[in-house]
Amino acid sequence: METPGISGRVSARFPDLAERAAIVTGASRGIGVGIARVLGRQGMKLVLTARSQEAGESVAAELSAAGVECLWVTADIASTEGAQRVFNAAVERFGTIYLLVNNAAKRESVPFLKLDEGPFHETFERNVRMVYGLSFHLARHMTEARSGCIIHVSSVGGLRAHRGLAGYDASKGAIDALTRCMALDLGPHGIRVNAVAPGQTRGAAFHKLDGVPLGRAATPEDIGAAVAFLASDAAAYITGQVLYVDGGLTAQLTPPGIFI
Repeated sequence: METPGISGRVSARFPDLAERAAIVTGASRGIGVGIARVLGRQGMKLVLTARSQEAGESVAAELSAAGVECLWVTADIASTEGAQRVFNAAVERFGTIYLLVNNAAKRESVPFLKLDEGPFHETFERNVRMVYGLSFHLARHMTEARSGCIIHVSSVGGLRAHRGLAGYDASKGAIDALTRCMALDLGPHGIRVNAVAPGQTRGAAFHKLDGVPLGRAATPEDIGAAVAFLASDAAAYITGQVLYVDGGLTAQLTPPGIFI
């Protein structure tokens, strides 16, 4: 019988990840929890972080009860101090960190004509800061080990727009570009950098599934499985890529039933 906190439909195993340490941001809910559960099944040691202390500690307790070596750090990683604190706690607990998963993000829906400059900057800048803050620390740390993997959680919104999500989609496009830039600069140091771009995911706000060829929303663990693959030695020659985990959503030119 599988342990409830670690069980799931996704069953791929990557033995090379066992005993390696990972940091997962935005790990108090949704996709972040799914990623943590999948990496926990791989035998990874986890440092989980988000701003929501109560929810986050509950996730960490669930994983710890299932046998995962897990540390929770409450922090706002969009701040310099918060990113530094998470990095310091991770290295103090586990030493070498092999994987950073930049999942944390702010999503705010406002039509562009009603969008003020302040909220736009808040969404765009916060989402990008939450990616590069910890990445700066981990890139230098991984360079010393000549090994490591950084994975950003992007969105199909970096490629195809959502109505009313200008700040969010623009930030994801920036993160896709940052993925490629980091891959070029860090590749010579043995560090791979990729992104996963989820489409409609259970637990998030979505309305219609008739535009998804596979006919269902992703589970958070579907996204976690893609992260585990990209972090594993099975993806040793993959860097600078954005992997769309969207059930085929972005493969189509037009919505179903519309022909041009």
